[in-house]
Amino acid sequence: MHSVHSYLDTVNLKRTPFYEHHIALGGKMVEFAGYEMPVQYPKGIIFEHKAVREGPGGVFDVSHMGEFEVRGPDALRFLQTITSNDVAALVPGQAQYSCLPNERAGIVDDLIVYFVAPEHYIIVVNASTMEKDWAWFSKWAKGFDVKLRNFSDETALLAVQGKKAKEILQTLTSVDLDKIEYYHFANGELAGVPMMISRTGYTGEPGFEIMFPHAGNADNVWNAVFDAGKKFGGLEPIGLGARDTLRLEMGYCLYGNDITDDTNPLEAGLAWITKLNKTPECQAFPTLREIKEKGLTRKLVGLVTEEKGAIMRHGHKIVDNEGRNIGEITSGNLSPMLGKAIALGYVPVAQSKEGSEVLVEVRPGKRAKAVVTKPPFVKPGVR
Repeated sequence: MHSVHSYLDTVNLKRTPFYEHHIALGGKMVEFAGYEMPVQYPKGIIFEHKAVREGPGGVFDVSHMGEFEVRGPDALRFLQTITSNDVAALVPGQAQYSCLPNERAGIVDDLIVYFVAPEHYIIVVNASTMEKDWAWFSKWAKGFDVKLRNFSDETALLAVQGKKAKEILQTLTSVDLDKIEYYHFANGELAGVPMMISRTGYTGEPGFEIMFPHAGNADNVWNAVFDAGKKFGGLEPIGLGARDTLRLEMGYCLYGNDITDDTNPLEAGLAWITKLNKTPECQAFPTLREIKEKGLTRKLVGLVTEEKGAIMRHGHKIVDNEGRNIGEITSGNLSPMLGKAIALGYVPVAQSKEGSEVLVEVRPGKRAKAVVTKPPFVKPGVR
């Protein structure tokens, strides 16, 4: 631990308001998106993963994520111009998964748009792309009557995910959590602190994300949530490792791996958040229409291998029977629930049909047979 800390201390990393809690719980700290974050706790990644899938639930510190506010008469028009989904379809109290396509139709980032009130939106972006996203928002805001605010540094964000998440949090708030539908949110007090309570998360399990100003509140909220969990069998702290295996089992994209500045939303399976008929339209849509008309050359697919000890990892080559390179694994790991390796990767459209077989070079000289499988790999509990 000391050697890890001495290294991390020298690289001037940020810390979330829950850092001391991670240390006290024995969190193994690593660098992630410029932050010192727990990758796992002493009980291990598989234990943490199963606590969320099968146990009462887990608590994720996602305070490293970025939060922007967009206000003003042109807020809707501005967001329609830069995001792929149809922001006009939202009602106040509703959230929407979306992405920021660039001029080449690549993806600047994926994000969530929260419609607070007319002319008022909150956007949550990835930690690793926060500065890039802020520059993108600022660049495109010119000419629109909008005010932008980056309030990431003063904001705490916790995700409470799992079978008992709702019952546990309900003991801490008078807000009726049953009335918050999936991808909706409400503002109210929880553990005596005003916050935004949203029914969102990236695990596939039922749960909520709570966002609040951390100054003077962080320790109280953290302790209250874990204390409330005790009556229901106990909540577990969850690190980055299990966060990744949980989202991978659902087939959810990870920015920087499965989607990047060089992947377009159509080939990434995100056509459902790319509303090409909305008005006003996103600045990338002419390019995306062109791509759609020409036809995709590759698609992001799910892959499963039955071969023991063959774990597909990011960067592994996907090859055909003749050994020709046809694609690449973008995310891969052992599924704790299935006990077998699962992955996401890009393959040519001809090989993208469910049931198609490909070979993955899991190590030099070792190719594992993998079958194209439509995610989610594990049945979700979210609804």
